[in-house]
Amino acid sequence: MAIDTDQRTRETTVDVRCTGHVRDAVGAHSLEFRFEGTTLRAFLEAFFAEYDVEELLIAETEADATARGWAHPPEELPGTWQKNPEGEQTRRYARVCVNGTFNEHLEGLDTSLEDGDRVSLLYPFIFCC
Repeated sequence: MAIDTDQRTRETTVDVRCTGHVRDAVGAHSLEFRFEGTTLRAFLEAFFAEYDVEELLIAETEADATARGWAHPPEELPGTWQKNPEGEQTRRYARVCVNGTFNEHLEGLDTSLEDGDRVSLLYPFIFCC
């Protein structure tokens, strides 16, 4: 992930919430995190440098980001469907939210962050039959 150096001049402090496998890896469900920059991309780069959770959250390929379903989607999907470009998508079942909204519905990894924003790193435990 490449970061614009102009955005690194400012430090931002966000509240981080972790669930499931991310919570286990980080060792806490809630923490405050300070990083250089003002975007979700800058946050993730700094967070991944400190906590080894990138592989839990970020998909390297479209196949890593896509869950196979049993139902065939309709020709035209209702509403607005957005996703990040390949390499910036979350793994299947994982999500990164900013203030309760999936980053895909904002500006993706270029979403601006301000002091006090809540970044949620979600990777639930999934149990099947």
